[in-house]
Amino acid sequence: MNRGRALLVSSRPLSWVNTAFPFAAAYLVTTGRIDPALVVGTLYFLIPYNLAMYGINDVFDYESDLRNPRKGGVQGAVLDRSLHRATLRAVGLSNVPFLIALILLGGPASWLVLAVSVAAVVAYSAPVLRFKERPFLDSLTSSAHFVSPAVYGLVLGGARWTAPLIALVAAYFLWGIASHAFGAVQDVLPDRAAGIGSVATAIGAPRTVRLALAGYLLAGVLMLATAWPGPLGAVLAVPYALNVAPFLSIRDEDAERANAGWRRFLWLNYVTGFPVTLLLIGHVLLR
Repeated sequence: MNRGRALLVSSRPLSWVNTAFPFAAAYLVTTGRIDPALVVGTLYFLIPYNLAMYGINDVFDYESDLRNPRKGGVQGAVLDRSLHRATLRAVGLSNVPFLIALILLGGPASWLVLAVSVAAVVAYSAPVLRFKERPFLDSLTSSAHFVSPAVYGLVLGGARWTAPLIALVAAYFLWGIASHAFGAVQDVLPDRAAGIGSVATAIGAPRTVRLALAGYLLAGVLMLATAWPGPLGAVLAVPYALNVAPFLSIRDEDAERANAGWRRFLWLNYVTGFPVTLLLIGHVLLR
């Protein structure tokens, strides 16, 4: 694999929208304008942010990725050792200019959120910290990876933190926790073989799936407390719950079967993205 293609695969193009869209939607709905902050922030959370999040992970998870049969495609690159230094250099070169621009475009509150967001990306995979190996903290940090761009967009745009907005962000955070937990199930055996801890290796595959199901359902309940037409979004929790339901009794020994559900999850994000967009448009029109 050449260097350019390796970096592209490592950034997980299929997941770019999962971080860029939350920021753009949050900022645009809050401010109602298209300006340099929207453009720069969207571009940052589209590619450089994902290269940092996944590239750092691929470098420091190299040994375990070699033992993981699902790595080597859209679900994660197996970066040759010769590419590790180039990947980390690319992360720095692509992230720093955007971060400087966003600092100049924002203020103290947005700086704090951005710092937490970037710190969570680094802490998840970097040596010593390795939050991904700390059960439960791994799911919390992973959720922050996807929720923090939205929170950053809200803060950068000067949003007023009402109870319905807090309920919306909390629902999104629970969705992120549930999604990471379910994603960890498929890796129980390779993670244990590599000595890597996770929520799934700690409590086992079936309990982790039940945790994910509870997270999705509770997220749906919280959506009922959001501003109209937000409560309609509660229905969107159902497909995610149905996706993990077949694996409620999965055993650790055959936990890799959950990969089928994880593949559906990746495409489910695109399917639910359309109604989410409609709800956002409805929210703007009804303000």
